[in-house]
This record gives sequence, structure tokens and C-alpha cells, in this order.
Amino acid sequence: MRQQFESATSEQQKRVVLRKYGYGVPSYERAIFSALNDLTLIAEDELQPFWRDDEDGTIKSRHMNLHQFPWPRAELEELAETEVELRVTLSYYVEPNPGERGWLRRHRYPSYGLRFAVKRSLESVETFRQRINAAVTAEEEGGKAVDVGQDNWSLGRIRDAGSIHSDFWHGTAAELAQRSAICVYPIGGWWKENPGHRRYEHSVRYSLIVSIRAVNGEVDIYTPVRVQITTPIQIAT
Repeated sequence: MRQQFESATSEQQKRVVLRKYGYGVPSYERAIFSALNDLTLIAEDELQPFWRDDEDGTIKSRHMNLHQFPWPRAELEELAETEVELRVTLSYYVEPNPGERGWLRRHRYPSYGLRFAVKRSLESVETFRQRINAAVTAEEEGGKAVDVGQDNWSLGRIRDAGSIHSDFWHGTAAELAQRSAICVYPIGGWWKENPGHRRYEHSVRYSLIVSIRAVNGEVDIYTPVRVQITTPIQIAT
């Protein structure tokens, strides 16, 4: 399986392999597992994908969520050129459109879509926001998905099919230390195209799972994060 994927040189070839094998067998134990060199962070949140502009009556994109996880930045920077792997998985449910048949248009079946993007190592959080806003606008106006992944992602644009999106990033620990923000944003669906149903008023929920793995298996990246998220217990006297 890995040989077939690694030998694929184009998006079309990777898409064929992905359809053939999928993402593997789901494992709850693996999803919640953390070790010293293998850290998993889980966020569950919600957003309102669309809103109605009363001035012109159009339905527009509304919210995007920016997640800044408790990244073990200092420890990653100390690892410098050590190889690390970042995996991001975004999962959510869509409401199918019972009034449409076929797949002639990509927005007819799902009620909405969500996408994720990760801040690049050399850009600020504000520049990151601007890049995602520009990508969303281009996708909505041009109708073609914009690749906001690119640098060192295994799947890139083809990860956006369906309602479970998962991808791997490989690079150095120093690079990953600066990529601590992940954005979840909406794209169009029939909730936007059919305003008569008033679904643009609805909020949606999603799960975001982020895993960091130090490939050499000898580095503790778990403990620094555990220290950050441990809440002191106040004891009344």
C-alpha cells in the first residue's frame, strides 16, 4: 500500500490509491493514544457556515475558527532538523439534499463543506488569516478548490472529498514549531445555494484531531503539553 502511494506522482494517481485503500481501519484507541514521542490533541467545536446579507439578500460565508493548540514549541525547536510527522483529521456531518439527484454540481449534495489549513512556518497569524480568506473567496467565486496545503502535505487538494479530511505533513521539528495554528473554515453547499430553506441560520459541529510524532522515537513532546493543559485544583480551606 505504501509503495503504491509513494510511487504516485500526480493527484489523479494518489486519488486512485486513496479510493482503493482509504485511510485504513478506524481505531478509537489509536486516536486517543499519546506517548512521549507521539502526541494527540483533540478539539471539538462549532461554527455557523453562512449568514444572509439583508442589504442584497445574498448568502455569504460567516465564521472560521482558528485553533492554537498547546504546541511543545521549545522542545520542537531543540530538536532542530529531526524529522517529525504532523497528521490532521477533520470530521463532520453534512445534511444531504433530498431534492436533488445525481452529481452534476459539487454543491448540490452536501449542505456545506469544511476545510482545514495549517499556518506556515514563516507567516504570521494575521497573514495566515488573510491567506485563508483569499482562498475561500477564490473557491466560491471561481468554483474550483484552491490548494491551501501545498508544502510537504501528502495529499493536498485531494483530501477534501467527503466529510472526513485527513492528511500528513512531514518536515523538521524546527519548522513544525512555527506551525501552531490550524484554521477550520466553510465552503458552499445547498444551504447556501437554496436560501428558501433558511439553513444559513444553522450552526454545525466538527471534530479536529491533530497528531505529532517524532520519527526517531526518542524525544519527549508529550510531557510539556500535559504540563500546559493541567488545571490546578483549588482546595477550599
